[in-house]
Amino acid sequence: MNKLIIASRESRLAMWQAEHIQARLQALYPQLSVEILGMTTQGDQILDKTLSKIGGKGLFVKELETALAEGRADLAVHSIKDVPMTLPDGFMLAAICEREDPRDALVSPHYSSLNELPAGAVVGTSSLRRESQIRARFPYLKVLPLRGNVQTRLRKLDEGIYDAIILAAAGLKRLGLHERIRAALAPSESLPAAGQGALGIEIRADRTDLLQLLAPLNHTATHACVSAERALARELGGSCQIPLGAFATLTDGQLNLGGFVASPDGSIMLTASASAPQDYAEALGRAVAKKLLDDGAAPLIAEVLAQDR
Repeated sequence: MNKLIIASRESRLAMWQAEHIQARLQALYPQLSVEILGMTTQGDQILDKTLSKIGGKGLFVKELETALAEGRADLAVHSIKDVPMTLPDGFMLAAICEREDPRDALVSPHYSSLNELPAGAVVGTSSLRRESQIRARFPYLKVLPLRGNVQTRLRKLDEGIYDAIILAAAGLKRLGLHERIRAALAPSESLPAAGQGALGIEIRADRTDLLQLLAPLNHTATHACVSAERALARELGGSCQIPLGAFATLTDGQLNLGGFVASPDGSIMLTASASAPQDYAEALGRAVAKKLLDDGAAPLIAEVLAQDR
């Protein structure tokens, strides 16, 4: 093999991510030519509706998977939090790269914490997960949808449409926009999405020739944490239609996983957590999901989905 093609969305952040993987592969294999195939996905094109109304985050990966299936690309680079919990038949995640900052970030020209926002202040977010947690803690704030790439969202904030917006800290840092972060929200304030801050490399399941090549990009600790988080979300039918968070940490070989599922208005918030050895990541995810189901997550999720329709 002397050439690889990476499929990527064309947003600045997605291209940064693809170029990051391109650079790592070229450093590992100097003889290898690595090119990027930029693509526009449905998720990038439809900006006047929330993701939960137009089919979910899978809209960000479908065209990239088509390029893999047709042989126009060898691998696709994704933000793991944008990857559906169950991949279509014929595809697999070959590597999960080391995680950046997994936290949510507050961006505001005037306020340095959510606590400082006055009653009626407008907070922008595209995520039901973030919205439910904000509404639960700050019912006096007004939460409005915010779509578009990072630059579009920042522009809308700067135009005064919002008093504050919530973005993933990882995306801001990767784009060199650290100074826009007024506060990084601790997981106890805003539990991240499953896989937030991590990059995943997707390939066709029959491309076993790529597994050894991509193995050095897989980060063992991140892989374990993300596997636990995605297993939890998968058990609950996790999608952007459900206010759901999952976040794991690894300390001395022990995984600690917390998760929640909520009503969009934050009036109901079910939480659960557990620990297990690193090798039992997926089992841990299922166990925490079962705790949530035992506490009533299934009827809550059914009600949320019914309302969304």
